[in-house]
Amino acid sequence: MSTEKHYRSLPSVDHVLAQQEVQTLLRLFGHDPVVGLIRSQLAKSRQVIGNGGEAQSLNAIAAAVALKATKEWQNQPHSIINATGVILHTNLGRAPLSDMAAQAMLHTALNYTDLEFDLATGKRSTRQAHVASLLTPLTSAASSFVVNNNASALLLALATFAHNREVIVSRGESVEIGGGFRIPNVMAQSGASLIEVGTTNRTYTKDYEKAITENTAFLLKVHTSNFRISGFTHEATLEELVNIGQQYGIPVIHDLGSGCLLETTLFGLSHEPTPQESIAAGCDLVLFSGDKLLGGPQAGIIVGNESSIQKMELHPLARAVRIDKLSLAGLATTLLHYLKNEATTTIPAWRMISTPEIELKTRANEWCGTIGSLASVVPGKSTIGGGSLPGETLPTHLVTLNTKDIPGGADTLSQRLRSYKHPIISRIEAEHVLLDPRTVSTDDDASLLQGIQESVV
Repeated sequence: MSTEKHYRSLPSVDHVLAQQEVQTLLRLFGHDPVVGLIRSQLAKSRQVIGNGGEAQSLNAIAAAVALKATKEWQNQPHSIINATGVILHTNLGRAPLSDMAAQAMLHTALNYTDLEFDLATGKRSTRQAHVASLLTPLTSAASSFVVNNNASALLLALATFAHNREVIVSRGESVEIGGGFRIPNVMAQSGASLIEVGTTNRTYTKDYEKAITENTAFLLKVHTSNFRISGFTHEATLEELVNIGQQYGIPVIHDLGSGCLLETTLFGLSHEPTPQESIAAGCDLVLFSGDKLLGGPQAGIIVGNESSIQKMELHPLARAVRIDKLSLAGLATTLLHYLKNEATTTIPAWRMISTPEIELKTRANEWCGTIGSLASVVPGKSTIGGGSLPGETLPTHLVTLNTKDIPGGADTLSQRLRSYKHPIISRIEAEHVLLDPRTVSTDDDASLLQGIQESVV
């Protein structure tokens, strides 16, 4: 058949619309969106013909349209089972919320609330009041301000205090955060000038002092929460920076990133700096995330002295980066867990971190008993992830799936697990698919085991 005949053999839009599976789409989504999918598929088929291929049949085009609609026009993002052993997996949404935090967000979504309304006076209030009363006792800070993420918190601080001025930071702390965003680029957007001091691996107090000028806005210390430099290193301590700041009358801002409120050494991890320690050291402002080690929804949390917080509240950028009502509800409930000393039992990330190794071994063996001879249990390591506690691991027990008899091996099985109706995300090592029970909710055990059994056949 000639190329021209292939083009003429393509069905019309109306013919595709008449197909049964496309009629179902019309009832669900309406005329215009479905026609758009059909035209897109016809354009692809014409491109195939133009490259020397054959035309798709009417049935094939209708099936392709239905498949695309099924994949793209559904509730998203998808709920998945995280069996990777990475507790705060950035690509998988970081920290899952506690049941109570999720309920608080649902209640806020379904109802009117006193978001910016004072029930006592009947007058307008501020949404910040809902978390300020929790952050003060948890961090000992005089005041607080919450925005939509920690990058926004830094941007707001820079825009408020350092526009057309200089900010001094150690060269070893001029880091890149998630998604390719770099501290120097964030600073540039705020109108601040970055003054890097010291070297990548060694920075002393004298380096900061030499860089101070009349145009210095503040000293910035950035916690390298997503990487670690070891060996021939030195950094000025937070206390040393605060002393310099007090001597020269310059504020000190500490960007903690990970937002840990608990003592991590109690769980077999190295010490992670906390906001309360930074406030006690004398920092003017401390910035951290809500969805990392804090275990709440995405948020940027700023705590510090009252005058600095008030200036940030009045900056025009504050409204552009403010936290939304749903995240605020989830964050308030998450903070309440800490105030009630129940974080390790109610917040999923901390429940995973604190799970005893023997419990993980028991679950792994139970999984193997259901899966059969394809599975075995091996010791392994879970990681924290999410730009928190780099290099730190927790002992675990992994279920390893032997894929030698599966065509395509580990890659094929991993893909099948991801394609399961409740997608299962695993990890691959030495041509084995590995599953870590630490990051799998017990509520998902049945679905995970069914997905494995359906994927290995």
